[in-house]
Amino acid sequence: MILYHGSWCAIESPDVSFSRDNVDFGKGFYTTPFKEQARKWAERLKRPKGASVLSVYELDDSAFETLNILEFDSYSKAWLEFITDCRKGNPASGEYDIISGSVADDKVFDTIEKYLRDYITWEKALSRLRYERPNWQYCFKKQTAIDCYLHYVSSEVVR
Repeated sequence: MILYHGSWCAIESPDVSFSRDNVDFGKGFYTTPFKEQARKWAERLKRPKGASVLSVYELDDSAFETLNILEFDSYSKAWLEFITDCRKGNPASGEYDIISGSVADDKVFDTIEKYLRDYITWEKALSRLRYERPNWQYCFKKQTAIDCYLHYVSSEVVR
């Protein structure tokens, strides 16, 4: 499987220790199977007067047979609660090597923010999200998963 990562520079050797806390699936190295989605991530991280870069990786299919992977296959109460816990700084994701699922991006963040603030119930949040086409992400939680199964292929500069 081909995965992409968008940044301000090429990432030939991803390192989970450089990741941010309080994001969708907690600290980890984030990739997506959608090139355009990675391009948007890269644009957000572009340095002033700099370029943005897409790094391309191949995920070894045997990872799905050997690693402990949590997959949220749709917007669900479990996905919503997991995302909100991680964004609050309470990630319960330590036992997983990879977590995959929908991105809480700009299209859905307003709904998640309302849920986080207890303005709407989880039922209302999911009702609103059912109209959104989810983007997809793979978050590599453990460095060993990256080192053994995620192989750098190339990078390309995007403006």
